[in-house]
Amino acid sequence: MTNKRVRVITVNAIIVALYVALSFISPLSSGAIQFRLSESLNHLVVFNKKMLWGVFGGVVVFNLLFGEGPLDVVFGGAQTLLALLLTAALEKKIPNVKARLVFNTLFFTFSMFLIALMLTLTAELPFWFTYLTTALSELIIMSISAPVMYFINEKINFAKQV
Repeated sequence: MTNKRVRVITVNAIIVALYVALSFISPLSSGAIQFRLSESLNHLVVFNKKMLWGVFGGVVVFNLLFGEGPLDVVFGGAQTLLALLLTAALEKKIPNVKARLVFNTLFFTFSMFLIALMLTLTAELPFWFTYLTTALSELIIMSISAPVMYFINEKINFAKQV
């Protein structure tokens, strides 16, 4: 295994651990209103698509350990993977990082229908109200964290980390 490959795996493992830790300390990490500080890590894929698997892994591990059951792992993982893959696909089509941050925020916000569907199935919550609350909470956390992640990237350059 090459040093570069080991570095990618190591960085992604650190992202998984960070995602779980940040989710665990967030006061509202599950349910119809979710303000996971860890969702800010979703923006990493804007700067470096090699970090996609760390973010996805973090969601899966957190939902597996602290989520609402197996459907939370499947739906939460699918929602995250869908949004991350859409953002990663923009890398060459939209070179402007700020524009990709906006698209990433929108992809995550709109894809919350999967979380609303899961909560409708598991907790019998009303779909449209749950979609509104989960999408709005995702929009807020992603909008607040986008400029923060942009600023952090200016200092450490995520593209060069893996």
